[in-house]
Amino acid sequence: MRKGKALKSGDTIGIVAPASPVKQADLVEQARADLEALGFQVKLAASCFASYGGYLAGTPAQRAAELNEMFADPGIDAIMCLRGGYGSMQILPLLDYATIRDNPKLFIGYSDITALHTAIRQEAGIATLHGPNATPGLLSGCERKTREWLLRAMCTAAPLGPVLHPAGEEVVCLVPGEARGPIVGGNLSLIAALMGTPYELDTRGKLLFLEDVGEEPYRIDRMLTQLALAGKLEDCAGIILGTWTECEPHKHSDSFSVLEVVGNALLPYQKPTIWNVQAGHGQYNLALPFGVEGYLNAREGMLVIEERLVR
Repeated sequence: MRKGKALKSGDTIGIVAPASPVKQADLVEQARADLEALGFQVKLAASCFASYGGYLAGTPAQRAAELNEMFADPGIDAIMCLRGGYGSMQILPLLDYATIRDNPKLFIGYSDITALHTAIRQEAGIATLHGPNATPGLLSGCERKTREWLLRAMCTAAPLGPVLHPAGEEVVCLVPGEARGPIVGGNLSLIAALMGTPYELDTRGKLLFLEDVGEEPYRIDRMLTQLALAGKLEDCAGIILGTWTECEPHKHSDSFSVLEVVGNALLPYQKPTIWNVQAGHGQYNLALPFGVEGYLNAREGMLVIEERLVR
């Protein structure tokens, strides 16, 4: 994997809006102010202030061009996404992967940004960081441990070691065992949506991370079944399950819970599996490097980042 540089005070972070727009323009300025307060300079893409069709931050061509420009710009040291929502998939065929590959930079975001993590890693060979977007703000909106872990991941040119979880959030072993491999994955809905495309997630020998928000158990069941039928669960080395926020059943009063759905879908594969890693849409969103080597000890509830993310 190619790797971006470790960030230091004074470095410039480019903020792009590859998916949905923010609902209030002042959130963009808040994101800028929060990053500047942490010691970084900030360059905003024009689409950070744009809205197209009500749910997109600019046309696909505009959003793709801005991301291409951020990678090509030697004055940009890292790239952070403004928010998720929807739209990242639209720009995948419009990205200049040769330019991205030749200008490796730390790329940060989560949720809908899963599509970009997957494509950038698989098409350009760059390690990326699944972590908080620029909004609602790293100082004004992020929980302290989330912010501290993100900054550590962004600024440390050494392996991060064990992922340290917040007090009271127990990581549960679903299937005991140990596994090693590059960490990949992200939002389950996006991973399912990429199936059958040129950007379909490759899970062979990987530690597969999954999380989601606002999906009822039966829909999670459907997406996990899709991954199973496609061989993605059989191919992976181990499974890391993050947070499942607002995923309680509503349509079916006697529904399985998310944990029961996950158990039904994953236990037959007997891959080392852990549950409740605090990464995703929950109160905490601990940054996870994608494309770098991790070690999973499921019995101990331990995930260790063994390879550095940045150079």
